Amino acid sequence: MLTQKQRDLLILIHERLIKGEVAPSFDEMKDALGLKSKSGIHRLIGALEERGFLERLPNKARALHVRKLPDGYKPSDDDHSEAAQKLRLLNNVHQTAAQSTPSSANSNIIDIPLFGKIAAGTPIEAIAYSDNNIALPASMIGSGGDHYALVIDGDSMIEAGINDQDIVLIQKTDVARDGDIVVALVDNQEATLKEIRRRGGHIDLVPKNRNHGIRTYEANRVQVQGKLAGLYRQYH
Repeated sequence: MLTQKQRDLLILIHERLIKGEVAPSFDEMKDALGLKSKSGIHRLIGALEERGFLERLPNKARALHVRKLPDGYKPSDDDHSEAAQKLRLLNNVHQTAAQSTPSSANSNIIDIPLFGKIAAGTPIEAIAYSDNNIALPASMIGSGGDHYALVIDGDSMIEAGINDQDIVLIQKTDVARDGDIVVALVDNQEATLKEIRRRGGHIDLVPKNRNHGIRTYEANRVQVQGKLAGLYRQYH
């Protein structure tokens, strides 16, 4: 999730760009957000880049590309940008899952909770639990343990066959072996989906995308909240 300032800046840039204008200047951004210096804007843009929301286009001044929009933002009907279309698709995934209910006559269908998005990239704030459910064949879950589903946000696990906007099925557990793909909670506030490896008193969270780097933490900073049990993908 984004901070309020990050969200406000992202929307400011997006709404300027969809009007066919260039991105606002750093001075305009600073004034719009009520900041005292442009250094704060540099930090906000850097954070939005790191989280995959913004991209700076090379060799052009004030050239920014909005790659995705924040949860809760409602694009206007005439907003046909790639970022707006991606957000609408994600909202449709949540809506479809929430409306899916198991048939009482079919014992082979079970209902599991669909929680929020999880980053397959830079960690995001810890997953917020919701009242949404998704109906799935019992054969996808198997036996033993409780399960939940998460929507993937990012591309750092694509070489493991896990794509942006896929729904992953997670078995609740706080135990994992090296090489397992897990939901890792970092510092009790940020969650991410990665392969786990242990090295002495440290834990490596390993992406499956050669363009992303391994993140290393002291072992006491990482808590396993579940491990990958399956994948559910919708084709549109």
